[in-house]
Amino acid sequence: MSATPRFLTLADVAEVLNTSSAQVYALVRRGDLPAIKIGGRGQWRVESAQLEEFIQRMYSETRTFVDEHPFVDAEQPES
Repeated sequence: MSATPRFLTLADVAEVLNTSSAQVYALVRRGDLPAIKIGGRGQWRVESAQLEEFIQRMYSETRTFVDEHPFVDAEQPES
């Protein structure tokens, strides 16, 4: 049985989100994705629970965006 680690590296998070480590670093530095800095070299770690909360928050923000900006198909004539 493989348990999910409590903390993930930025590279791990990038893999989960299918994006770059640089994008994840930007999310962390902007405060969009909570993380901690550990060790003498200040390596960033994201708690698995924080990543899941971030993903759920992004789903919620996307739903709000879609509700506020309905898709209009250019092929369909307006009534």
